Amino acid sequence: MIAVEKALEQYGAPIYVRHEIVHNKYVVQTLEKKGAIFVDQVEEVPEGSIVMFSAHGVAPTVHAEAAERKLATIDATCPLVTKVHKEAVRFAKEDFDILLIGHEGHEEVIGTSGEAPDHITLVDGPEDVANVEVRDPDRVVWLSQTTLSVDETMETVDALKTKFPGLISPPSDDICYATQNRQTAVKKLAEDAELVIVVGSKNSSNSIRMVEVALEAGVPASHLVDNADEIDEAWLDGVTTVGLTSGASVPDVLVDGVIEWLAERGYADVETVKTADESITFSLPKELRRDLRAEAAELSAKK
Repeated sequence: MIAVEKALEQYGAPIYVRHEIVHNKYVVQTLEKKGAIFVDQVEEVPEGSIVMFSAHGVAPTVHAEAAERKLATIDATCPLVTKVHKEAVRFAKEDFDILLIGHEGHEEVIGTSGEAPDHITLVDGPEDVANVEVRDPDRVVWLSQTTLSVDETMETVDALKTKFPGLISPPSDDICYATQNRQTAVKKLAEDAELVIVVGSKNSSNSIRMVEVALEAGVPASHLVDNADEIDEAWLDGVTTVGLTSGASVPDVLVDGVIEWLAERGYADVETVKTADESITFSLPKELRRDLRAEAAELSAKK
């Protein structure tokens, strides 16, 4: 969200964004009001305009299409997704078969698959493993979409290792640290809560996973809502303790809104469940940093 806002400040509206910058309805609507235009394909962007690629990443063919249309591009791909892209390229160059664990049709999966289409096979959950074929079972590696459930991913990995004992793991964990931390926190919430509310949009993979993790951890009920207006008061019947969490890209204002809504209905005592400290920060896209530095240098020279 910050990258789009900074781009609007730096270059003015409109800034075109290929796909939703993050999967959150509030964020997208807020940016649209400020002058961002979200498109599905690069061909929808007028030639010579500025286009930003979303946090989920794009395939090399999309970069090529943007160059053909003489578009100025800003790559806001999440660094964790970029890491997976680089791993895919490296293993493809070494002629490995790459088993990509993820959900078919997800933007991140499409982007990663595009880095090495001749080497990547999608594995959409443990039930998909039986259909997987590789050229050489001793030269096969797994990678994953960054927003999956850790437990589901490892279940798929275990099934793959049973079929391919020589399966190689990526050099570092692919699943987003924010996703992992939230899933761990949800399991902790599940120890006491009779209801877990997850604030997030219906097209957010990591938010959907948290609902599933809560239910698998034994919570009687868990629901996904974009904001407090979507909560059904009937969910509170007989509930003494409510667990509340949010997707990785959800603004605090939406979570605060749910806290206020619950307080108005008798759930005023708030206890924070903390399972990890998040100190990682990501820089703005390099194209935006370059232009901001150039502007700062120009202003400094005029003084």
